[in-house]
Amino acid sequence: MKTIFFLRNILVMTGIAVTVFSCRQKTESLSIAQLVKTAEVKTREGLLTVTYPGRLQAASDVKLSFRVAGPIQKIFVSEGEYVKKGQLLARLDPRDYQLQYDAAHAEYIQVKGESERVMELYKRKSVPVNEYDKAVAALKRVTAAYHAQKNALEDTRLKAPFDGYVQTKYFDAFEIVSQGTPVVSMINNDYLDVDVEVPSSDYIRREDFRTFYCTADVYPDQELPLELLDITRKANFNQLFKVRFRLKRDNNLNLAPGMSVSVTIDYAPTAEHLAVVPVSALFQQEGRSYVWLLDTDKQTIKMFPVKVRQVTKSGEAIVESELRPGEQIVSAGVNSLKDGQKVRILPAPSSSNVGQLL
Repeated sequence: MKTIFFLRNILVMTGIAVTVFSCRQKTESLSIAQLVKTAEVKTREGLLTVTYPGRLQAASDVKLSFRVAGPIQKIFVSEGEYVKKGQLLARLDPRDYQLQYDAAHAEYIQVKGESERVMELYKRKSVPVNEYDKAVAALKRVTAAYHAQKNALEDTRLKAPFDGYVQTKYFDAFEIVSQGTPVVSMINNDYLDVDVEVPSSDYIRREDFRTFYCTADVYPDQELPLELLDITRKANFNQLFKVRFRLKRDNNLNLAPGMSVSVTIDYAPTAEHLAVVPVSALFQQEGRSYVWLLDTDKQTIKMFPVKVRQVTKSGEAIVESELRPGEQIVSAGVNSLKDGQKVRILPAPSSSNVGQLL
């Protein structure tokens, strides 16, 4: 019986010792500072960029019409045909316009001769000034009428305003068309359109947009400048705003409608507090982005909120925050740390340690 009691006391004492030793181990482990790698916060200067996927499209159709009315004599092109600038597309029957032009031309020749004789006599002071004024007015009136009829006759010929493709023919020969009624439509071959959709966060910064360019998937190394055409003022069902650009064709690149492109927009930052940090320094909690800011005096870290604006190809992130240039943040192993934890800074490798092998 005494033996059992003695063994029980030994086990109880042993358990207490183990418990004390275990607690001491945990306390000591918590007091050990975590070794961390740090980076310095840098300032951000220059423009920011955003990139969105897009697709090349044929430039908008241009509907061409006669500036005068009449029956169509002939249409010289077919749908899908490629035409050059100045090429004749269609012609109205010029009969009536030719007669009007001939009459205006004959009257112009007559009045011009009479007016010039009166002007010559006026120089010699052989006619009064009122006769001279009448001659000048008559010449101006008949000249305007003559040129109007000349233009009307020329307008019976519809020519291509640019190089491109005939998209649609709306009429055939012998049909009568009114002034301004579309006869054919063309696609401009000099340009391509590029449409992208941007979120409201970029839409509200549209006044800060500076430059635009795109890269085609088939030519990834070529930056093609874009011209901004318009931005819709109403969001679509997905709360995105449509932005339309124009791309001037490069004869050295075989671009075609339907090809995929990446559109980059450079804009001036409106935020006053922009900093550059390594991407590896970022972590998320409850949908927000943070970094670990180092308190150099206490050698502790604390969570510091940031808003990521852009991630660069060099592995850096441009963030909007109250971080100040020169401050130290943890740049590796950020997901295993805790707020208020003591840390030790990992010393920088020696310059003589080539390859960091030692």
